[in-house]
Amino acid sequence: MEIFLQQLINGISLGSIYALIALGYTMVYGIVMLINFAHGDILMVGAYTGYFVLTRFGVSPLTLALAFIIGATVCAILGVSIERFAYRPLRNAPRLNSLITAIAVSLILQNGVRVIPFIGPNPRQFPRPAVSTVSFGGIAVSTIQLIVIVCSALLMVGLSFLINYTKRGKAMRAVSYDMQAASLMGIPVNSTISFTFALGSILAAAGGILFACAYPQISPTMGTMPGLKAFVAAVLGGIGSVPGAMLGGIILGIAEALTKGYLSSQYADAISFSILIIILLVKPTGILGRTLRIKV
Repeated sequence: MEIFLQQLINGISLGSIYALIALGYTMVYGIVMLINFAHGDILMVGAYTGYFVLTRFGVSPLTLALAFIIGATVCAILGVSIERFAYRPLRNAPRLNSLITAIAVSLILQNGVRVIPFIGPNPRQFPRPAVSTVSFGGIAVSTIQLIVIVCSALLMVGLSFLINYTKRGKAMRAVSYDMQAASLMGIPVNSTISFTFALGSILAAAGGILFACAYPQISPTMGTMPGLKAFVAAVLGGIGSVPGAMLGGIILGIAEALTKGYLSSQYADAISFSILIIILLVKPTGILGRTLRIKV
């Protein structure tokens, strides 16, 4: 039981990061029906931004908060720029065009960071706060895990409040439901979509810094695997559903942690992607997803 509870805590910590990243996928898909495969690389940019802030000013609670703020700002600008110059011109084009563009943007970000002189392709050690452990009846919880869980929970609660109880959130839901009708009702569609990309990129930046704190090594390709697993989490919970992305991230993190604890860490990735295959076969809309009926 102690092993199970320990892996459960580890899974919730990892799943919280997956959930943050998955929220960016699901919000963008819910608005413009696009899988933004560059989302994982925005995570990488956020992690590198946090790295340079922490190496410049040192590691403390204040500088960690500063790293979050600067990383979120940089990634929000990057996300809005990607939407404006890469995705908006293809909004009415076939879906395949947007998908190929998303993959191209991902490769551009990865290789662009690799050739920047002061970054380069080599992995770097991420500076993180001193790690201490708190024990509860034989279950060890590190301060990093507590930071990850608490920060993720606060961000997800804040996002839910923004979407459900603010004017901007109502505009996002209206554009997601019917873009043309929302435009006719006076809702600024382009600025709402840009805001959604910025919001998703802010969550990706937070996820990148938290992921780097938990696994303190960063590289230009670090966002690939977390990004893919967050996509699995979004599909598992129901792509386009914000609560589904949160639930899917937690489930995927717990499944991966239990696999590492009871089987082997070598099977963790295989289990994660097997879950994607199973959910697509059994319930293609995901746990909280809805079936859309289109009249022709």
